[in-house]
Amino acid sequence: MRVAIAGAGAVGRSIARELIVAGHDVLLIDKAAEAIRPEQVPDAEWLLADSCELSSLEEARLQQCDVVIAATGDDKVNLVTSLLAKTEFGVPRTVGRVNHPDNEWLFTEAWGVDVNVSTPRIMSALVEEAVSVGDLVRLFTFRKGNANLVEMVLPDDSPFVGTPAGLIPWPENCALVTILRDGQVYLPDGDQPIESGDELMFVVAAEVEAELERMLAPRPDRN
Repeated sequence: MRVAIAGAGAVGRSIARELIVAGHDVLLIDKAAEAIRPEQVPDAEWLLADSCELSSLEEARLQQCDVVIAATGDDKVNLVTSLLAKTEFGVPRTVGRVNHPDNEWLFTEAWGVDVNVSTPRIMSALVEEAVSVGDLVRLFTFRKGNANLVEMVLPDDSPFVGTPAGLIPWPENCALVTILRDGQVYLPDGDQPIESGDELMFVVAAEVEAELERMLAPRPDRN
């Protein structure tokens, strides 16, 4: 997946590193020459350009991107970048960083923003989620508990589609905490089945994440 990130400051570089580790191709864009620091993220592409200018986005080949992340410290820039990415280049997924809570109401599909978020880990996780049904996405780390908040969109071929949550043999140190379905929140009580397309959220120990992923979305390359 090719991802362009507008804003090569600390936030943009942090997102870039996580996405590169996940195997994605990343382009960092910034109009400030002092922000262009290839030695800080050597595996990324870098472009000195203004993401609010059409000519700059053409130079960045935005039409070839799967995701654009507007991660600058200026909400106006993030909105314009998202709008141009969506309307002029047809980018399938845009993620916008909200710097000031009072501006959050602007970060909607009307402005070309598919998802508005404010932290590097959640931004990269949402990018992953957009294209990774059946993959476990880490949303948050509980630093003192050796556990993570993770999410998975249940694929059609999962062996547990239609199975009540209470009858599923979850791994040890793993708890299903929420089921999101059709915009509604469901408590994972014993009788509540999980269905294809459900967004399942777990608190799970890091060492059993891979086991949970293999269990819910078995694939030949995971055996």
